[in-house]
Amino acid sequence: MTATIKAPEPVATLHPAPAPAVSGRWRAPALAAICAVAAVLYAWRIGGEGWGNPYYSAAVKSMSASLTNFVFGSFDPLGVVTVDKPPMAFWPMVVSAAVFGYHGWSLLLPQVVEGVAAVWLLHRTVRRWAGEHVALVAALIFALTPVTVAINRDTNPDTLMVLLLVAAAYAFTRSVQRSVSAGKATRWLMLAALFLGLGFITKMLQAWIVVPVFALAYLVGSAAPVRRRILDLLGAGAVLLASSMWWVALISFWPSPKPYIGGSTDGSVLNLVINYNGLGRIFGRETGRQMLNGPARPAGFGAGGAVPWGGRGPGGGFGGGAGITRLFGEQVGGQISWLLPLCLLVLIVAAIGGIRRLRSPIPGDPVRRAGWVFWGGWLLLVGLVLSFAKGTFHPYYTTEMAPAVAAVAAAGIALMWHHYRRPEGYRWMLLPVAVTLTAAWAWVLVSRNLSWNGGLRYAVTGAGIAAVVLLVVGRRSVAATRTGLPRVALALSVVALLLAPAVWSTATAFASSRGALAQAGPPGSAFGRGRQGRPAGGELPAQFRGAMAGDLTADQRKILTYAQANSAGTPITLAVEGGAMATESYLIHSNAVVVGMGGFSGQDPAPTVTTLAQWVQDGKLRFVLAGTGRDRRGPAGPGGGRGLSAQRTQWVQQHCTVVNPAAYGGATATPSPFSGPADRGGVLYDCLPGQ
Repeated sequence: MTATIKAPEPVATLHPAPAPAVSGRWRAPALAAICAVAAVLYAWRIGGEGWGNPYYSAAVKSMSASLTNFVFGSFDPLGVVTVDKPPMAFWPMVVSAAVFGYHGWSLLLPQVVEGVAAVWLLHRTVRRWAGEHVALVAALIFALTPVTVAINRDTNPDTLMVLLLVAAAYAFTRSVQRSVSAGKATRWLMLAALFLGLGFITKMLQAWIVVPVFALAYLVGSAAPVRRRILDLLGAGAVLLASSMWWVALISFWPSPKPYIGGSTDGSVLNLVINYNGLGRIFGRETGRQMLNGPARPAGFGAGGAVPWGGRGPGGGFGGGAGITRLFGEQVGGQISWLLPLCLLVLIVAAIGGIRRLRSPIPGDPVRRAGWVFWGGWLLLVGLVLSFAKGTFHPYYTTEMAPAVAAVAAAGIALMWHHYRRPEGYRWMLLPVAVTLTAAWAWVLVSRNLSWNGGLRYAVTGAGIAAVVLLVVGRRSVAATRTGLPRVALALSVVALLLAPAVWSTATAFASSRGALAQAGPPGSAFGRGRQGRPAGGELPAQFRGAMAGDLTADQRKILTYAQANSAGTPITLAVEGGAMATESYLIHSNAVVVGMGGFSGQDPAPTVTTLAQWVQDGKLRFVLAGTGRDRRGPAGPGGGRGLSAQRTQWVQQHCTVVNPAAYGGATATPSPFSGPADRGGVLYDCLPGQ
């Protein structure tokens, strides 16, 4: 008697049900419409967005002053100190400002273009892995991710970094395609490494978080022999190092004089890479540029009593404490977590299917497997690193997760739709469960602040209930091979899944300027909220809001006008102690040579007291805007930190004369109740020799 062997049940494909052939005519217009939506969200009234992150916007202007400033990313026009990031993200802004003039919108324009390009490129990438329908959904999810909308309306470097990572993902996906020859596969992998290296020159080691995922996915997805795969990865590693370190080498061998590398402890780029922008972010030991904590601050101002502009506690003051729940917390949840429960469910289902496939005699598809490893690994690895990072953390860092969230969520919807359409079994319930889970989480997120689009939770709940009901009722149509009602249920399910993040993104785009801290949702949400839905410690002080927006106060205008009129032709119009927030407004709103002493937080050893004294002696500097005499810098930073700033101020107080505020029509300087970078008050000193 011959035994009949039943073939194992095939693992689900990513593709939803075949669409009518005529639908192909709508694919290009659909992608164009999604890109248009992204363009509107990213560019809506960018002329009224101010200067984004004024620290970087001021640097863009300074970078236009000389080739050295351009290459280094100098914060001030004299080239004393650089910003604390590589300059690549700001080079397109310099070009845009040169073409259109130096305006807030001209600096944001490259961000808009890069953001839309990332949406388009993600579609082209996912399309090669999971098909056209999944790619369109992924592009839509990516375009509507709230934190992505917020960061693409700002001048932070994350926008370009994400574009380069998506470009690397595209090149990687091409490298594992079965239609690509071995030689071309190697070249595509090298191109992916090149894009990752350029990402390093955009935001250093944050762009490298995904590197292990690229390597693992290539190992499991490439059709080449194991030896060839290893050699390809070694070659890609060499390309990655070369494309990452050429700028580091250029800076290291650049002839002096050259700007001090802001945020480092010794003026070297490698120190900045390894310490402040590297391991210090992970383990919380940034000994480079420190955000300023002072003992005097309003009680309760900032999450957990921490100052809101950072800190040396676990995770800083912006994104809550480090831990597995950080991405779902009050400060970060509304930025990225809307679809994270869905993604986690999808990855569990995909992992179970993958294990079943390994036990099956039917060979699996390495390309599909590589895609799941790639996008799932990207999501999990970046999410875990950001969750447990103990150094300074900002919620907008999570925009690096957005492409993976979009790809996994879109592929997951298709996977669950496949299970739903099967006439037997209980896995059809996955899609209703996913809709219910996502709608419930949206209810939680929206309920954290009912004063800001609080009614949205009822709309999402209504859409979710309707979708689940139609999915349950539509099962009869599946059994009868009718597809009309199930397709309506699927469309409504997608609406229920995306409604909340879409509203948050739209409201974020149409809201007023968010300043340096790119965030979606309610103003001030990056600082946490109390139980009544109010920002912890109250709204931000007006002084802090002005500093974050890069505004030039009336007193600052008077000080600058006085210094310009009386500087007697000195090369440096004004030197300012107190970090970037005390200086950036002068740089943005004037063409004067203003030096921000100490870099971002005032703690960098640039200039030293010796250099400052030499400037005065050589007649290069007359006016210095220094502190009010009370040191509020907190613990020591690089090269002495608090000591360096105090030493500069002490030298100025001993060798210069206080300018009577009446001479320029200003108010008498008084110590600010808010210590740290928001304190832009100070005393104007005249350092003219012989006084």
